[in-house]
Amino acid sequence: MPLVGVGDLELCYELDGGPDEPVVVLVAGLGSSLATWDPRFLAMVREAGFAVLRFDNRDSGRSTVLDRAPAFDLRAAARGDRSVVAYTLDDLADDLAGLLDALGVESAHVVGVSLGGMIAQTAAVRHPARVRSLCSIMSTTGARQVGQARPGAAPVLVRPPAIDRDGFVAGELDNQEVIGSSAPAFVDEQWRRAKAERIWDHGVHPRGTGRLLMAVVASGDRTAALASVRAPTVVIHGDADPLIDVSGGRATAAAVPGARLVVIPGLGHELPPAVWPEVVEALADNARRAGAAAGAEAQS
Repeated sequence: MPLVGVGDLELCYELDGGPDEPVVVLVAGLGSSLATWDPRFLAMVREAGFAVLRFDNRDSGRSTVLDRAPAFDLRAAARGDRSVVAYTLDDLADDLAGLLDALGVESAHVVGVSLGGMIAQTAAVRHPARVRSLCSIMSTTGARQVGQARPGAAPVLVRPPAIDRDGFVAGELDNQEVIGSSAPAFVDEQWRRAKAERIWDHGVHPRGTGRLLMAVVASGDRTAALASVRAPTVVIHGDADPLIDVSGGRATAAAVPGARLVVIPGLGHELPPAVWPEVVEALADNARRAGAAAGAEAQS
């Protein structure tokens, strides 16, 4: 997969689609990469009429890894000690905008999952002209009173790293037993295993994951800033999400003017095949809202 220079970084990406198709950017979550996206899901987004851009955040996959950064210290980051924080969500959102610049994409429909939702939200605030529509999935606003993990769920974020492929896959399956879905229709161990294998094979960086987690903690509450977002927005969240409680999704939708909220019963912190049709339709409908709004503005 190609690399492109964005500032001092190189970001790994894949862009699939024609030059005249509107672009959907998929932003991955913590400890993941562009490999998190199942090829069948990508095909569904393509069939809905979009070019698809996915990429590795810094410190993820095959993008630049910043291992000379300060050591992991989550408590210091939570106290606001920026000396231990290599970057924030602002920087990650700027990476996304820089990637669009490097690829000659004027604007895109931005879809983010978990950490990726936080990056997508921040991009909509910092780079409004680049975000045609916003889809925030199983994410939150950064406010401490919402979106908190249930007891026993948060430790999955700081478990010891695996040393080989089998250990990584087993650990990911164990994690999904904790933070995954409660509804039997959404429990798909074959899909979970294949996803974990793709992520390992593409590249994992536990120290980078720690730095990304500190970026989240250090970035604070986006609630007030989200009031400035004018891009059509849809927020998707499972009501059985143990890692980021559905209150985080509800708060996100409440913070963004005109946002639509889609709550999926029984869905945990994952995006299994059974929800893809609903998710793709929601993001496509949201993109159509952006197109309608742009058309109305052009006529006025």
